Amino acid sequence: MKNIAIIMGGYSSEYKISLTSGNVVYETLDRSKYTPYRIHIFKNKWVYVNDEADEFPIDKNDFSINIDSFKITFDCVFNAIHGSPGEDGFMQSYLELLEIPHTSCNMYQAAITFNKRDCLSVLKPYGIKTAESYFLNLGDTINETDIVAKVGLPCFVKANKAGSSFGVSKVHKQEDLQNAIKVAFKEDDEIIIESFLDGIEVSVGVITYKGKTKVLPITEIVSENDFFDYEAKYEGKSQEITPARLTKEQENKVNKEAKKVYEVLKMKGFSRSEFIFKDGDPHLLEMNTVPGLTKASILPQQAAVAGISLADLFDNAIEEALRSLT
Repeated sequence: MKNIAIIMGGYSSEYKISLTSGNVVYETLDRSKYTPYRIHIFKNKWVYVNDEADEFPIDKNDFSINIDSFKITFDCVFNAIHGSPGEDGFMQSYLELLEIPHTSCNMYQAAITFNKRDCLSVLKPYGIKTAESYFLNLGDTINETDIVAKVGLPCFVKANKAGSSFGVSKVHKQEDLQNAIKVAFKEDDEIIIESFLDGIEVSVGVITYKGKTKVLPITEIVSENDFFDYEAKYEGKSQEITPARLTKEQENKVNKEAKKVYEVLKMKGFSRSEFIFKDGDPHLLEMNTVPGLTKASILPQQAAVAGISLADLFDNAIEEALRSLT
């Protein structure tokens, strides 16, 4: 029996979604193989929470817990933290220093994919197409005319390092830029402003499955809102169609690009990349390395279409993490 710590919560605005994902993992893991432990990671406390909601502090020296004078350590950590510190490299660094296997990508990959600007810069030389973009750091002079000249209107204003749902605005008029920039700066001290790509939006899950890179069936995103925002993503204001209504040529192109991105970045574990088709070609928006893991989330939906159950998906993630140590 292997002890599995499921880390959930986190320091970002997405902590509630993370708690939901983590609890789904907790409920789904095969009890004949694993003993799962819910671990809440918050700025003010790292605790194990049992089924009676009692809390036991984590010893950060070796990531262990002490229950009734009995020390419990973990064979593997299942990472279900969306945003910081689970998706940006901090937890990965900590666990790697302690030599504890974990289900997510490595530290560098987490840091680079969490930083939209850096991720797109790394991928550009490999011919990965992206939207036109303009970057701002907190304190920079904001020149709306320059921004519009570079990216056009409408455009998207996004926090650079804050998941994919918070601090995002679609701007139709130049006079609305300042307010959108203010909203993004509430989430992060760096922002990215991108041209609007008008085309089919798809989400592509790529995972390491039984030792090989596997591209899952593609999901088409049809948002009822102006774009795929928090409400569309988590509150049912969108249609997620899997498999996507693409031509064979479009499907082949985006599959190839998603696999290339995963392999160029030397990824492992889960990933979900968002693309928009423009002039027939998929343009990468971003990659998430700790995507939602509830039954209704996109990646589990894709896995189900591929004939992979939630239990199998999670079991494979742990097996892959344990294998990476050997």
